[in-house]
Amino acid sequence: MKTFLKIPLFILILSVLSIPAKAETGHDHDTEKHQETSPAEHGDEHGGDEDGGIKLSDTQLKMAGIVVEALRERDLAAEIQAPGEVRLNAYRTTKVTSRITAQVIKRHVTLGERVNSKQVLVTLSSVEMADAQGALMVADREWQRVQKLGAKVISDRRYTGARVAHQLAYAKVAAFGMTRQEISNLLKSADASKANGEFQLLASRAGTVVQDDFIEGAVIEPGYVLMILSDESSLWIEARLTPQQLSQVNQGSIARIQTADGWLTGKITQLHHNLDEDTRTIAARITVANPDDRLHPGEFVEVRLQSSRHQSALAIPETAVVRSPDGDWQIMVEQDKPGEFNGVEVEVKTIINGMAVIEGVPVGTRVVTQGAFFVQSELAKSGFSVHNH
Repeated sequence: MKTFLKIPLFILILSVLSIPAKAETGHDHDTEKHQETSPAEHGDEHGGDEDGGIKLSDTQLKMAGIVVEALRERDLAAEIQAPGEVRLNAYRTTKVTSRITAQVIKRHVTLGERVNSKQVLVTLSSVEMADAQGALMVADREWQRVQKLGAKVISDRRYTGARVAHQLAYAKVAAFGMTRQEISNLLKSADASKANGEFQLLASRAGTVVQDDFIEGAVIEPGYVLMILSDESSLWIEARLTPQQLSQVNQGSIARIQTADGWLTGKITQLHHNLDEDTRTIAARITVANPDDRLHPGEFVEVRLQSSRHQSALAIPETAVVRSPDGDWQIMVEQDKPGEFNGVEVEVKTIINGMAVIEGVPVGTRVVTQGAFFVQSELAKSGFSVHNH
C-alpha cells in the first residue's frame, strides 16, 4: 500500500514543477524573438527607416558640414577634349656640357638625383685648360709685380700690357669652365703643379638629373651633353588641337590634365602658329604644377580645355557624386523631411571645371552638395544596400 501511494505522489511533484519552467522558457523565447525581429528597434539602432534611408540629427548635420541644395541647371563653359604629351619645361631645364675637349675624371651625381644650385656635378681634365691655367698664373705674377712697382716707376705700355694680359688669361679659364672660386684658389696657391687642367662643372640651377649619358674616363668633345637638369615641379603639356578647336581657346584658358591619381589644373601659356603637316593639328602649350612627381616627361595624357563656348546643364559639384557599392555613380538625395537621406544612382555625362554634369534626377531635387561622403558612410553603417534609380 505504501509503495502504491509513493509512486503517484512522486509523479505529481514532477508534473507540478515542470509547468512553470515551460511557461518561463516559452516567455523568454517569445521575448527574444520579438527583440530580434522588431523593425522599429532595428531602424533606431542604425538611424535607418523603412525605405532604406537614414535620418541624421541636427548635430550630425552641423558637425559634418552637410549642405543641401535644390538641383538646377548651370551655365558652364564647354570643354574641349584633346590628346597631350608631357614635356620638360624648357625654361626650367639646363644642359650640362663642356666647352673644350676634356676627359671625365669623376662623377659626383647620378641619374634621378636631386641637386642644388652650385653643386658639383662632374670633374673634368683638359690639356687646353692646363695651358690656360699656366698662362693665367704667369700673367697674374706679372700683374702683381707691376702693381707693386706702380705706374709712375714703369712705362704705361708695360703697365697696360700686364693688366690686359691678366684679364685675358682670367677670362679664358673662366670661358673654358673654371668657376671663380676655382680660379681664386689656383692663384692663391701660387703652386705651378696646380695647373693640371682639372676643373669642375657645377649645377646652374636646382633640379633633378633627368639625363646622364657618360662614363668615367671618356673623352668628350665640346658641346657634348653630359647631363640634363630640370626642375620637374613645373612641366609642359603639349595638347594637339584642330584649327577649329584652337579658335575656341585663348592664352590663359584653364586646362585639366587627367592622371592616375586624379586631375591636375593648369593653363594655356602659349599657342603655336604652325600646323603639323602630318597630323593637321596645332599645339597648345599648357604649364602645370607637378606635385609629388605625378607626371613624367614623355607620358601621354588626356587634356580638357576650357572653351569660349558656354552651355546650360544640370550640374552639381564633382565632390557631391560618389561611387555606390556596385561601382555606379550615386548622389545623396534628401527625402520628404530634412535630415532624411537616401542614395540615388545617376549618370555622369562629363566633368567641367569641377562640376559634374548628371542625368537621372529631375530639376529641383534636393541634393547633398557638401558632405556626400559622410552621408554615404552613414548609409553603409545602417546596413542597407541602396540601388535606387
